[in-house]
Order: sequence, then C-alpha cells, then structure tokens
Amino acid sequence: MKTQNWLLLTYKVPPEPAKKRIGLWRKLKGMGAIYLQNGVCLLPKTDDHTRRLKIIENEINEMASDSVLLETVALDKAQEDKVVARFKADRDEEYAEFIDKCDDFDAEIAKETAANHFTYAELEENDVDLKKLQTWLEKIRKLDFYGATRAAEAQQRLQNCEALLDAYAQRVFEAHDENR
Repeated sequence: MKTQNWLLLTYKVPPEPAKKRIGLWRKLKGMGAIYLQNGVCLLPKTDDHTRRLKIIENEINEMASDSVLLETVALDKAQEDKVVARFKADRDEEYAEFIDKCDDFDAEIAKETAANHFTYAELEENDVDLKKLQTWLEKIRKLDFYGATRAAEAQQRLQNCEALLDAYAQRVFEAHDENR
C-alpha cells in the first residue's frame, strides 16, 4: 500500500478581528482542506499545497498568532480511509448543492418554455447562469482529491443543463426566424 502523505496545519488566532479569522478559514476551505477540529486542518501533500500553506502560515504569524505546519501520515489503513472519507464527504456536500442549482436551472428553462417566453434576453440570462454552473463544477472538481461519489452525477446534471439550454436556444432562434 502506498502511504498517503498529508499536510497538517494547526493554528490559533485571536477571535477579534473576526474578519481575519474568517478570511483564513475561507482560504483553507477554498483549497479543499478538511478540519479535524477547530484550528486543525489537513490537505493532501502537494507542492502547491505546501507553498500555499507556507504563505498562510506566514499570514498567521503576521497576525501575532501561532501555527505549526507538519507533514503526516495515518497510523494505519483504517485511519487513512477515515480521512479520505472526510474529504469525499465535503466534496459530496458541494456536489449536492451544485445539483440543487441544476434543478433550479432546469425549472427556470421549463418556466420560460411553458410561458412561450423565447427571447434573446432570456437566452442570454440563462447562458450566463449555465456558465456559472460550469465554472462552479470545475472548482469543485479541482478540490475533489479522492473522487467523491456524486462527481459523475454532477457532471451528468451539467450535461443535461447544457442540452436543455441548447434546445431552448433552438426555440428562441425559431421564434425569431433565425434558421429559415
């Protein structure tokens, strides 16, 4: 078995100003870190994560706070599986939220179709919404280090949204005699 190495960051920052503490939390979550408890987070060891965590460690020190950055491994396979499961669970939560937004997108297209509202303005608005979904899924994928269970479902839902918008666009073009 190949051992998975992780980077473990522990830190303690003052509660005020909250803006700095929240900013730190957002950066770490934005990298895909999981929190084992308050002020203790974990990321897979990569050169990029090492570099970024060293920058964050420096920021923590500039807050007149304390941090320790370590490389670590799980004690055994069961512990490693537990950590990987936490990473997958975090991504699955994000995929679930993404899928909910795909449902909203589908409902919006259905509403406009039922109302025979085939305008370029509506098409443009829905195109912007689709681009947001595409960008969002790409961000989640970048943080999906271990292949969360809902990744394929999220990809399929995005493809459905793309097909739905293509069909709606065709109706808009037909309504404006673009293809005749």
